[in-house]
Amino acid sequence: MNRQSGFSLLELMAVMLIIAIAAMMTMPLLHEQIAAREIDTIARRFIAHAHFARQQALHLGQPVRLAPISEEHWEAGWVVKSGCFGKSVHAGCIEKLWFSQADIEPVYFKSGGKQFIDPNSGKRGILFNAAGSAKTAQGGFVANRLILGHGRVPELERQMILGSGGRWRICDPSRDAKRCH
Repeated sequence: MNRQSGFSLLELMAVMLIIAIAAMMTMPLLHEQIAAREIDTIARRFIAHAHFARQQALHLGQPVRLAPISEEHWEAGWVVKSGCFGKSVHAGCIEKLWFSQADIEPVYFKSGGKQFIDPNSGKRGILFNAAGSAKTAQGGFVANRLILGHGRVPELERQMILGSGGRWRICDPSRDAKRCH
């Protein structure tokens, strides 16, 4: 009798079951890592646009603003623009749009922090003056934070913090709670 070597169907099914169980156990961790990467990407893009706005203010010698597209909330995205702040468009100033970012879903801006709301005008946004400083419309310094969340992993959050020296940092409250507050 000639016997062939190999695996039986039962052995192959047992191996497939073990692989399926291992995959099911790692899926939530994988989803959380993907969500964290999406939040970090949006945070870095926002900060890069803020750095660009500051550099343009320094280069042009005029104010440049990073503001929400909708002027109501940051969730719709943001835009970097220059010119015509507090002036009439008919006064000869020209508004220029530099960058915009829209559709950041499933990442969203959580309530909390002051969200860069000017206490004098009530408008959201960061106005960089000709010296590159983040100032309010009345000239006060802006040190503030925005908090990002993720639609698929609600407990996940990142805080983008603008310090008094003009430096940005991304803070993960679950890892370094002391630095976030």
